[in-house]
Amino acid sequence: MESTWLVLLSLALGLAVGAGFVTLLTFAARQGELAAAVVNPAVPDGIDQVLDALDSAGIVLDPSNNVVKASPGALSLGLVWNQHLVHPELIELASRVRKTGDPVAQELVLSRGPFGDASMHFMVRLARLGTRYVLLLAEDRTEAIRLDEVRRDFVANISHELKTPIASVGLLAEALDQAADEPAQVRRFANRLTTESGRLARLTQEIIELSRLQSQDALEQPELVDIDAIVSQAVDQSRIIADAHQITLARGRKSGAEVYGDEKLLIIAVHNLIANAVHYSGDGSRVGVGIRRHEGVVEIAITDQGVGIPEADIDRVFERFFRVDQARSRHTGGTGLGLSIVKHVIQNHGGDVRVWSQEGRGSTFTIRLPEATKPIPASTGEQQ
Repeated sequence: MESTWLVLLSLALGLAVGAGFVTLLTFAARQGELAAAVVNPAVPDGIDQVLDALDSAGIVLDPSNNVVKASPGALSLGLVWNQHLVHPELIELASRVRKTGDPVAQELVLSRGPFGDASMHFMVRLARLGTRYVLLLAEDRTEAIRLDEVRRDFVANISHELKTPIASVGLLAEALDQAADEPAQVRRFANRLTTESGRLARLTQEIIELSRLQSQDALEQPELVDIDAIVSQAVDQSRIIADAHQITLARGRKSGAEVYGDEKLLIIAVHNLIANAVHYSGDGSRVGVGIRRHEGVVEIAITDQGVGIPEADIDRVFERFFRVDQARSRHTGGTGLGLSIVKHVIQNHGGDVRVWSQEGRGSTFTIRLPEATKPIPASTGEQQ
């Protein structure tokens, strides 16, 4: 009997010791997990999904400024490379947030990637994420800033261009009043007033046209357009001023080419190039207009024997209000918008404009448009 009690007591002691040991191991394991969580806590739940859904750049940094998580936008914009921030400016801001605990918002100009030369404008915001991480958000504002600059330049240029004819109209009206008793002077001032008002009207119309071309609905209902008819009408519109300067307008043979687009806009584009060629050509020279079809592309080339374009200016000729020869443009009534309108018309038709020029030898402007493909006719053959 006594031996039985001893056995039971031994078993009880063994179970107690075993349970205590298991409890000790469980406690130690839990303490280890807590310690590991303190040393390397996980990114808060939901952050991964948020970053994956961001269109802009989102980055999570650990205490060593290593990139724990980065959105696709952060990678495509070149802010992250090899799991590290590329730009020391961002690392400095992250360190400041970690030190002060206060969010930071700042505009920065950064290169694209570790080896990029192109500068990009960012609005960056940084804040603490939990106790150890820093969240960095970066919005690419490069295009927005560029558009703002374009708008400011456009408004400034318009103000400058309108100022001259408006001032001239005012002065001529005043001169007419003072010369009321001199018929010859009245006629002379009236002619100049007509010239300036016409120039003002052309400038206003071209500004409106360019604004419409830059809208997304510039080609609402494209139709099948005959390129030969386009060129013929554009040449006819320039024939009077060409004949006045003994400039020959030479047309190439008909091509039979067709494109999808807006007939009126294409006539404006081709006419602007022909008129530009005539204005910059000498008396008695020649302007040629030819059409070529090649591998699904329709090319309209306008070649002149004029003064040519300096090499430094070739890349700028399609800018709004840019003039190669300011004095000659003023004399011929140019607005500086003609080539910009050509560029936007052709781009809206899915094409491009190319220019070759050499000073003293002339220039060639070439419009390239996708040729309209003919629908495949349905089979009319009888079944055998």
